[in-house]
Amino acid sequence: MSYVVAISGSPSADSRTARVAEHLLHRLAADGRGVGHIAVRDLPPAELLGGSAAHPALRLALHTVARAEGVVVATPVYKASYSGLVKVFLDLLPQSGLAGKVVLPLVTGGSLAHMLAMDYALRPVLSALGARHIVPGAFLLDSVIERVGAASCRVEPEAELRLLQAVDGFAEALTGRAAPTLSAAL
Repeated sequence: MSYVVAISGSPSADSRTARVAEHLLHRLAADGRGVGHIAVRDLPPAELLGGSAAHPALRLALHTVARAEGVVVATPVYKASYSGLVKVFLDLLPQSGLAGKVVLPLVTGGSLAHMLAMDYALRPVLSALGARHIVPGAFLLDSVIERVGAASCRVEPEAELRLLQAVDGFAEALTGRAAPTLSAAL
């Protein structure tokens, strides 16, 4: 089975974005996939901001991305773009750091106006890093994510359905099967 890593780029210690990424990883693990989670906020800040991959934690994170077949890039939207933590981590990847990989963008934000950040800010960067296939992502309003316990979440049913559709499309792309098109479903 394939290995999937989530990269979550929220600076918050109680991040809804990281919780949703973890929620998604549990779904993928239940299907038998190996999963890992890189919380960029936990990486050494001086080396991360300095663009140095010499620190063992950064080398491990980059190795984890390199060996993954699938990558979930999870970010909150700040000021109409993905987080700076996601940016500095993606900057550490080699130019072809996502080559051959299936990528799922996962974006959270405070209003529907933030939805465009996924397609107009994040997707071009993922493409520039050589992602083989960037599947349709998922955007979730912060208001539909309820924190549960220390690290879990509950997503409102309508948003959960959209999230699961995105995860299923991601899983299908990982296995090489094409997701059914609307015309095929009719």
